Amino acid sequence: MADVSSAPPLRVLDPMERISEILFGLIMVLATTGALGVATADTAQVRTMLTAALGCNLAWGIIDAGMYLLARLHARGRGILALRAVREAADADAARRIVADALPPPLAAALLPEHLDAIRQRLRDMPAPSARPRLTGRDAIGALAVCLLVFVATLPVAAPFMVIAEARPALRVSNAVAVAMLFLCGYGFGRCSGLRPWATGLAMIAVGAVLVGIAIALGG
Repeated sequence: MADVSSAPPLRVLDPMERISEILFGLIMVLATTGALGVATADTAQVRTMLTAALGCNLAWGIIDAGMYLLARLHARGRGILALRAVREAADADAARRIVADALPPPLAAALLPEHLDAIRQRLRDMPAPSARPRLTGRDAIGALAVCLLVFVATLPVAAPFMVIAEARPALRVSNAVAVAMLFLCGYGFGRCSGLRPWATGLAMIAVGAVLVGIAIALGG
């Protein structure tokens, strides 16, 4: 699903959100192509598989976009509640605790009481928060990006079945493309998370294979 961490001003989705959505789309389409019986597959079966893969990822892209909007609304609502709580705190100690709880633990631990007081004062000087959270045009663009990423992840894996007539070689090429995409997602994840990119890329291939196997076994 889409994370709701704050993105830089010029980005609708942060790198981890993009990687997560591509991985989600990959797992979904691989569960469909992996269930194809290449030994007996004919043109009609391949066409059915492609339709199912595209339709499934489009449907889940729409669902995930909706969940993204709900998550954004929830995060914005929590921010409003936290700001209101700081402004209405009974004393400075209570306000400091609220501010510290809203920060990542390493950052909160590094701040002195006077730093928390400065943040509290800045929050108190801000205009009163909205009565309720609202979605913005940027949120709508983010939801569209989520949907497109899940759907577009289908296309490179499904493309070999569109251009190669025989199912067996098409599946081999499709699997090779999927492995490459899993590796690239893992490599990107490693760079964003402070892990070793090459090792994380290889691990992502193994994790993806396990998840696909589980999805196929459970009828996904």
